[in-house]
Amino acid sequence: MRYVTPAIERLFRAEKRMALLAGPRQVGKTTLAQSLLEKVGATSNYFNWDNDTHRRAILKNPESFWMTAGGGQGSSGRIRVVLDEIHKYPRWKRFLKGLFDVHGRELELLVTGSGRLDIYQKGGDSLFGRYALYRLHPFTLGELLRADRASVVPPETFWKSVLEKTPPAGVSDGLLTLERFSGFPEPLFAGSEELLRRWKQEHHRLIIREDLRDLTRIREIGLIESLLTLLPERIGSPLSINSLREDLNVAFDTVQNWLRTLERLYYLFEIRPYAHRMARALRREGKVYFYDFTEIETPGPRFENLVAVHLRKLVDAWNDWGYGDFELHYVRNKEKKETDFLVTESRKPYALIETKLSTGAMDRSLVYFHERLKPRFAIQVVRERIRAQRQGALWLLPAHQFLAWI
Repeated sequence: MRYVTPAIERLFRAEKRMALLAGPRQVGKTTLAQSLLEKVGATSNYFNWDNDTHRRAILKNPESFWMTAGGGQGSSGRIRVVLDEIHKYPRWKRFLKGLFDVHGRELELLVTGSGRLDIYQKGGDSLFGRYALYRLHPFTLGELLRADRASVVPPETFWKSVLEKTPPAGVSDGLLTLERFSGFPEPLFAGSEELLRRWKQEHHRLIIREDLRDLTRIREIGLIESLLTLLPERIGSPLSINSLREDLNVAFDTVQNWLRTLERLYYLFEIRPYAHRMARALRREGKVYFYDFTEIETPGPRFENLVAVHLRKLVDAWNDWGYGDFELHYVRNKEKKETDFLVTESRKPYALIETKLSTGAMDRSLVYFHERLKPRFAIQVVRERIRAQRQGALWLLPAHQFLAWI
């Protein structure tokens, strides 16, 4: 069971809306969807748009394709159906709207996709009010350590655990495993360097050679692959699109469009600078991170990317579960003072997080921005195994203690 499973089942039972499940390629969406079908004896109710037989069945009988499958009922008494990669159907939003409006009382619909389920679908009918979106991320340390995989807790419970509880057993070994094999299930649980290398090649091919071809009109595949070779050395720093444009010899808007597309395909994600009510703050250049942080060889940026993936999952989960309106940013001013991450709640500073491989003192920029932004929490996360320390309102924490609860 993955951490989103209880929320999806609760949605089906209590709200009777369809669930949209999005996330990176090979993160476990199909496995999760099939496990939800197995629970109710409805394994035949799995339909994948990439499968020729399934696609023909949907197109031939769009209002009754699931009836011949003979699937079982969910906890709500309705028939549970999974539609995988349906966003590749050019009219998928109209199709889902019609299906839900006519048969929503009969079906528990789970729609999964490796795009953001809004990619290049302009106009048409809105699905507003008919679904809840859940984002499935790679395994984080907290989820890896829990037998039930249920690692999403409300914000207050999270901070109480981070600052007061002893991390679970196996936390140090778990962090080493994550750093080595990524949070993607196949290489993570295989624990093989050879399989990791093969998996990375396949993962790259699926996104760049297939998803870009199927979901966009982009044809400069070679240039995008060149872009991806330039990004690892820029992880952790404000990203200059103009510099990339010069290196690739293409237009500024072209590079920007490629980065947005890669974000929509869950290959990478961007965090924007926070500048609200801050004098001389950096406002334009974002920072990008990979969902697969093993793409990065340099230890410092790789560790920062690992923490970024954990925080991205935490913020998305808190939003998806309805715990608040959270966003992930970073802060930097024109004097080049910078703190790696700032979590906001309702656009107000909530938690500052700085990452370090090793440290002997609190980072000066973290102190500086804490004094000016006054967030509820300020944490320096250190990869080196140190003892947790409190310095006034700021904390120095070893990485395993902070990440163990995400």
